[in-house]
Amino acid sequence: MNRCAWVDGKDPVYVKYHDEEWSKPCRDDALLYEMLILECFQAGLSWACILHKREAFRRAYGGFDAQKVAAYGEREIAAMMTDESIIRNRRKIEASIRNTRVFLDIQKEYGSFAAYLWGFTDGKSVREDYTVRTTSPLSDRVAADLKRRGMAFVGSTTVYSYLQAVGVIAAHAETCFCCRKEN
Repeated sequence: MNRCAWVDGKDPVYVKYHDEEWSKPCRDDALLYEMLILECFQAGLSWACILHKREAFRRAYGGFDAQKVAAYGEREIAAMMTDESIIRNRRKIEASIRNTRVFLDIQKEYGSFAAYLWGFTDGKSVREDYTVRTTSPLSDRVAADLKRRGMAFVGSTTVYSYLQAVGVIAAHAETCFCCRKEN
């Protein structure tokens, strides 16, 4: 079975993520939130590292319940800083809580985070070849707007990866079996 070249075929977690989640159009705010948090933690690390810690992140982030996370304070930050099963980067942890609050503000303003995010593309996936770029004019616009709203760790490269992950950017390689499913 042909997959995108970046997939480590020997890693079942990676294969499952590619085959079942990556670049599939997502309009579920809960999953959009989870992926946003994970992508922000990925900055500077491998995606495989994040995927293998996903369940630990799910525990640390209250099942990725944005309302719970928005209320996190110093006690929760301190607990996460001692949790060896997640990425213990204080700046990323603090940013994730701030980003959560901005996420909720966007939900209130637009009715859903999905409406906000998909509004950048008129609700349609945009086809882009991930092998030739790590940013795009679309990721530049989304990143700039998220930063303007107060989010951190949302540079254009991180946002580009996020947009691919949630299917706003349809990025499966032409030779990948999932590409045929997109069309």
